[in-house]
Formats: sequence, C-alpha cells, structure tokens
Amino acid sequence: MRPERSRTTRRFGTRTVTALVATALAVAAPSPATAAENPSSLVDPLIGSANGGNTFPGATLPYGMIAWSPTSTTGDQTSTGAANGYQYDTTRIRGLSLTHVNGAGCNPGAAGDVPIMPFVGDVTSSPSADTKDAVYAADFSHADEKAVPGRYTLGLKSGATADLSVSKRAGVADFTFPSDRPANLLFRVSNSLNGSEDAHVDIDAAHRKVTGWVLTGAFCGRRANGGVNNRKSYYKLHFSASFDRAFSWVGTWKDGTLSPGSTTASGGEGYATGADRAGRGSGGWVGFDTGSDNDVHMRLGISYVSLAGAEANLRAEVAPDASVADVAEAGTRAWDRELNTVRIKGGSAARRETFYTALYHSLMQPNLISDTDGRYWGMDQAVHRLARGQGAQYSNFSGWDQYRAQIQLLALLKPTVAGDFAQSLYNFARQNAGVWDRWVHVSGATHVMTGDPTAATLATFYAMGVRNFDYKGAFDSLVRQATVPHPDGLSDAGCPGQCVGQRPNLAQYLNSQYAAQDVCHCWGGAAETLEDAVADSALAKWAKLLGRETEAEVFTERAAYWRNVFNPEATTDAGYIQARRLDGSWVTPFNPASDLGFAQGTSATYTWMVPQDVQGLAAAMGGREVAAARLDGFFHKADGSWSVRGGDPLRYDPTNEPGIHAPWLYNALGQPWKTQATVRQILDTVYGTGPAGLPGNDDLGTMSAWYVFSALGLYPQTPGSASLLLGAPVFPTAVVDRPGPRDITISAPDADDTHTYVDAVRLDGRAHRKSWTDAGLTRSGGSLTFRLTEQPNTRWATDPDDLPK
Repeated sequence: MRPERSRTTRRFGTRTVTALVATALAVAAPSPATAAENPSSLVDPLIGSANGGNTFPGATLPYGMIAWSPTSTTGDQTSTGAANGYQYDTTRIRGLSLTHVNGAGCNPGAAGDVPIMPFVGDVTSSPSADTKDAVYAADFSHADEKAVPGRYTLGLKSGATADLSVSKRAGVADFTFPSDRPANLLFRVSNSLNGSEDAHVDIDAAHRKVTGWVLTGAFCGRRANGGVNNRKSYYKLHFSASFDRAFSWVGTWKDGTLSPGSTTASGGEGYATGADRAGRGSGGWVGFDTGSDNDVHMRLGISYVSLAGAEANLRAEVAPDASVADVAEAGTRAWDRELNTVRIKGGSAARRETFYTALYHSLMQPNLISDTDGRYWGMDQAVHRLARGQGAQYSNFSGWDQYRAQIQLLALLKPTVAGDFAQSLYNFARQNAGVWDRWVHVSGATHVMTGDPTAATLATFYAMGVRNFDYKGAFDSLVRQATVPHPDGLSDAGCPGQCVGQRPNLAQYLNSQYAAQDVCHCWGGAAETLEDAVADSALAKWAKLLGRETEAEVFTERAAYWRNVFNPEATTDAGYIQARRLDGSWVTPFNPASDLGFAQGTSATYTWMVPQDVQGLAAAMGGREVAAARLDGFFHKADGSWSVRGGDPLRYDPTNEPGIHAPWLYNALGQPWKTQATVRQILDTVYGTGPAGLPGNDDLGTMSAWYVFSALGLYPQTPGSASLLLGAPVFPTAVVDRPGPRDITISAPDADDTHTYVDAVRLDGRAHRKSWTDAGLTRSGGSLTFRLTEQPNTRWATDPDDLPK
C-alpha cells in the first residue's frame, strides 16, 4: 500500500511484493489494544476457503454489490478450483473478479464477473485462446496474500501486486509491476464463472477509461441434475474503470484473434464447459510504462442498470482523490458497525475469531442490486425504481438454505435490512407473474432446490417483528402460490435440482395431501412434502398474527401433512419418512440411508425435519423416550463415540441443511442436556479457525449463522416463529443489539471449555424453567443469565408441560 498522495504527486519508485503486502498489513490491522473495540480485526475471510466451504476472501462490505476477489484456475479456463472462484489450495489466478456469492454449492457457483488480471509481459496472443491458463495467469504464495474485511492484497510470483478496497458499489485498486518488464491490465469481460452470452469492452485512451459489460447468469447451469435448464442470461453487469495515468498501449481480442491498438470488442463464451466453450470470449487490455513509475491507481464502479449508473455509483461512494487506505478505513468502520450488533467478552482468541468470522459471513448477504439513485434491474428484465419507503433492492436468496438460520439472524440483528429484503422478494414476485422463486440470483429465477422457502422466510420476518414491507400484499401473494395451481407445476423442466414449479403439482398435493413420488414433478416427493408442511406451518402462524383465522385453520391442517409420508413400518424396528406413489403405496425397496424421494439428504436425516411438530413426530415414533434414544443413535456410533462430522448417511451431516436443527430437538424431547452436549461437540470439532474452519458450503451465511446462534446459546425453534431454544453459551458475556430501549443481554459467568451444561437460567431476573423463550425476548429484548456446570443437570427444563411444542 502506498501513502496518500494528490493526483499531481503520484509518482513512485519500484516496490517489492513483500514490501507492499507488509505495508497493507500495517495499515489494515488495528493495534492489539484496540482489537476489543474493533471486531473486524478478529475476522479471517479465509475461513471456509477450503474443505468445501466455498467462501471467498476478497474485498466486500455488508450487503455489498461489489465483491472483489480472485478467480483461480487449475488449468482450465472454463472452470476454477472451487465454486465461487477461489479454493485455498489452488494458488494460481487468472484475474480479480468484481462479483461473488458467499458459499453457494454449485461449481462453478455464480457471478465472478469481469476478472481483471495484472499481467507482466507482452500480450502476443488472445487470452481467450489460452485455454489452459498457461500464459495469462500467475502463481502466488499465501505468504503474499492478506484478506481483511473490505480489503484484499495479493502479490503474484510474476512480480505484480494488487491492493483492493471497496465501498458498496465501487472500489479502488493499486497495481504495481516490475519496472523492467511490460505492465498490462487485462479486462476479461466475457470470463464470468459460468460463462456469458455476450460481453463488451471499450477503451477510451483520451480519458484514461475502460468501460464495458457482461450479459450472463446461469447459476447452477452446469449441474447434471437439471442444470441445462439454467443455461440462460438474466442480468447485465456494467463497469467503468478510470486511471490516474495515461495508457502506453492498448488492444482487444475476440476468440482467438488478437487486435493490438483496437479499442472495442464484443463476444461471449456461451454456457458450456470444457472443449465446448474453450477459446471463446472477448476482452481488452491497457499497458503502462513502468520504467520510472511502477504504480497504477484505478477507480471502478459497477451497476446492474447501466454504464451511467456505474459511474454515478462511483462518484457517490468514492471521493476523487481517495486512496486504497482511505476506502479501506471506511470499510473497516462499516464492518465494525455491523459486527458490533453482537458484542462478546471472554472466550479464547480462536473462539472469538471463529465467532466474528461467522458473523461476518452471515452479514454478507442479501446483496444490493439497486444503484444509488434507486434504480434496479427487475426479474421482468426491465428497469424499476424503489418505491417510497424501501431503502434498497436486495437479491441473492438461497431460500432452501437460509430459512433455517440465516434469515432469523438477519431479522434479529438487522430488521430494517430484513424488511427491505422481504419487499425486494415481493417486488421480484410481482415482476415474475406472481411466482416466488426459491433461489433468486441477482434478477434471475433459478428454481434451485425444493419446497417453498420464501413463505417460511417472510413469515419468520413478520413473527420476529419486521414490519417495513408490504406484509399484507406479500402474505396474500404467498397464499395464492400455495393454493392456486400454476402450469409450471406440471413441468419437469429443470428437474430434479431446478424444477420450475414452485409448488409442483399443487392440485395433486392438495388432493393426496402428500407429494407423490411418481407424479410430483419435483426433486423428491418425501422431501417436497416435508418442505411444504414447514412452509404451510409458517403461513399458519403468520395468518394468526394477522388475524386471518380462515387461512390459519387451513394451513395449520396442511402443516400436518408430514404425517402422510411417515411410515411407522418402514423398517422392522423403526418408522421413517418414506416416499409414496400416487396410488398410496410406499416406494420400495426402502433403505434409510438412501436419498430416493429426498433432496441432498437421506431418509435418516429427513425423518427429523419436522421442526413445527416435534411432539407429533415423537408420538409417531413411540413417545419422547423412544425418539430421544433414536436421536442418540443419529449423533453417535454403535460404540457410543460421536458421529457429527458427516460422511455416514445414517447419521448427522453438518455440511447440509435438512438436519442442522436436529441437535436442538432434545429440548422438545425433555432431555435438553443432550442438546447442550451435542451442540458443544459440533462447535468444538466441526467449526474452527483456518481455511477448513467451516463444515461445508456456507450457503449464503447459513452454516455461519448456525454457529453464531449456537455459540450464544440460542437457536430458532421453527420457521414462522420468534421463539428461541436455549442451549449453553460459550462466552461469559454477549450483548445482542435490538431496536428500542432494551438489547438482549446474555450472561454466563462460568462459560469455558469445560462448563458445557445448563444448571439454571434466569430470564429478566426470574427463574426460567423452560428450554425456550417466547417472542417477547426476540421482539422486546431482555436479559438471560445462565448458571453453567461441568456435569449435566437432568432435571432442568424437563417438565412435560413446559416443553417446546
């Protein structure tokens, strides 16, 4: 990083990679004395960048539009080392891309738009023709990499370096190059992670600008399970980059043709992969004479609306003379404001790092898609403007994942953002003929996964006190989707993984009261039934809060449809959730380790996915004692040892969503000490520091939100509710910011690595003998005081009349 300078005193001598990274570290990191006041200093963005976490380390702000991060390569220009473009063990990059999505599971995931590559050497052939990334890519060492919230610094073995920092919709960069070799910046406009339909670049040497766009989309467009259905475009990202020095040479390329001196080019790559896409694409480059000055400063803005929007965003958010350090400092303040919504004290340094990184990942999304003037690109592929009262249009909704933990944390910590997000999803639905898509990327309906997670999401927002959206209109629209069949519900397009029907074959579902495996037009009939039952339960709770008694009665009845796929005789010794055919017969042969009838999970996992009726599930199994014993077997091997790291289809899988609530079910079964032990085992062995510190796909903050809640000793009871289940906190003190006069204060003075069990709880100073709290704490704040012990208290919160329902 360079010291601040005016535009008339910009010249620099040559700097080494090590010196630049060291300087960036010194500027970005607060002193140890201020670390307690600056939670951003405890965040490691590299956590989750290995072990399938699919996070990215680059520069981004809370809910930001821009996320400037590396695109890596393993020797195939049409692929990367992992979903979302970065994998810790892949130490070769082909550019620094402007957009990313946190932790999505499809490989490649989404976005990764407009990689900008600092290249040392002469450009003598088309970068698109470099199909093996042998020439126009560069190796790096993690010793020359530094990631902090809002800033990313990387030194390449070629001798080039990049130092990046961002605002919400814009960014600045310092690039340095060896002084004795040609220095270039490649704008690989067509090379998004999933490819592109079209792309364009313009170079304006007179004004020292590079502008362009990419038309792309195609999230999950390469998956085998329905991915061809998503090989389509649904957004155009525009960018405008300006420089503080003149270009020494320029050029463009298209496919295999290089055009030195050219200033414009167009052409996409398509959405195939490997040989079907290799060698296609377009871009441009600008070069600099670094003989006496090896430093290049760039300012850049982006927009999903227009080039003018990108330039307006840059003007509004980044001062003309702002340095990387200036923008990074503002970014640190922004992240500290968000992360200070939960203030913890005590615990080990590693525990605090894990916690604040999890909170950081949880609050990356939703992501802005509206410009500073309020315009945004809608799902109808037209420009819209924010209505009065809405602060921003957000997108990137991984519904099937997020409704289980991340959206509850968002509503708890940032209710205004949650309300704008709810309104955003409603806006999209109205632009999409009333259809609420279950996985929204930018302005595209991708249909990924199963169920109706938006109903569960918005019902939860409302239950938790979020009101700044058209909740009556949204409720009516979601009820319509849940009660009026849509023609898409009879289509198999995109199935099984991206079925276009959002309530597939709804008429059959309402008639049979389960999704029939042979005619459901869905990923799996049993999973669809469970997902819809959860969504309908949430709608019922929302209806009650709105005073809509008729809808409340209808959806309460539908919430029990899970019973129609519970086969009490699935095996000789136990009942399980099992898929059924239209004629009522069970799909056989049955094996609880099989995923037949399910989506990304087995019957052994999905059998526990009835959070809205745990008592009913326990009764179906033979009672709470029987259910608890079965749950013991879900978390332990036959020899009694723990099995919570995944890999066994009959046991708990922390890497995927259908079972992540299961550790908390013991509360409702009258054995809350087992929840305390199980959650602590997962916190201690599945999560941690370092690149492998997440159990699997972060799924837009879901796995991270699970950690945040669990470390606080709290967890959402069920979608559509504001009730929280209680566990054992890992920090002696935590304060959760709430709007209004009272925060949520959590005190557990004995919390440490050995005090893992709850002996007693006081709520607002009074003895609390339940393993859950109602909506009052969530909506109005209050204090929880835990007395923790080293041995389980098998009497606390076990009264059958006081158990969570």
